[in-house]
Amino acid sequence: MSEFRVRIADWEREREAMRAIRTPVFIQEQQVPQQIEWDEMDPLCVHALALDADGTPIGTGRLAPDGKIGRMAVLEAWRGKGVGAAILEFLVASAQERGIKECHMHAQSHALDFYLQHGFETHGDEFMEAGIPHVNMRKRL
Repeated sequence: MSEFRVRIADWEREREAMRAIRTPVFIQEQQVPQQIEWDEMDPLCVHALALDADGTPIGTGRLAPDGKIGRMAVLEAWRGKGVGAAILEFLVASAQERGIKECHMHAQSHALDFYLQHGFETHGDEFMEAGIPHVNMRKRL
């Protein structure tokens, strides 16, 4: 099994590490416009950063002050190896530590089963965001 770890990342100091994951996943693979990907929320969020055994960034995600989880991304070579699950669990634990009572997200529809397996529930109808089908999901903590 491939070794990796997840830790909090400081946006100001480590933004390039997170950009090195979000750019290929969202902007290149999924064609999300760059002006949508980078927003004013990044400096306000708790960021999770997954690193391989050599310390190379392989995945990331963020938790907003209101409990919204977003920008979950794992480099293609690391998908299916538990990195996304570890990032999600880390962000949910971070929310609990901060006294947040519910996490919510705009989940990409293709990832619905992944989030359902981690205790999130859907609410509302599917909608388009950045040209990608999404669904609202939430989890009480």
